[in-house]
Amino acid sequence: MPGVSLRWRLLPGQRLRHHGWHGECVVFNDLTGDTHLLGAGVLPLLLAIAGGPIDFDELAEARPLLDSLAALGLIEAAAC
Repeated sequence: MPGVSLRWRLLPGQRLRHHGWHGECVVFNDLTGDTHLLGAGVLPLLLAIAGGPIDFDELAEARPLLDSLAALGLIEAAAC
C-alpha cells in the first residue's frame, strides 16, 4: 500500500519476560505460554523493539531473525 509505513513491535499483550546468562537467553511468551531459548544477541534487538516500534526498513539487515521472532509470536510488523 502506498504511503503506509511498517514498524516492528511486540505483539499487543506481550510483556517480554526474559533472563540471560552465558551468551544465551530465555524468553517467555505471555500470549502462548511458550518459553524460547535464544542466542544472547537476540535480546538487545527484542529490548529495542519493546522500547517502541521500530521502522521496518531500519532493521532490514536483521529481517531473517525478525521473521523468526514473528513466527514465535513475539513480534509483528504493523502498519502505522
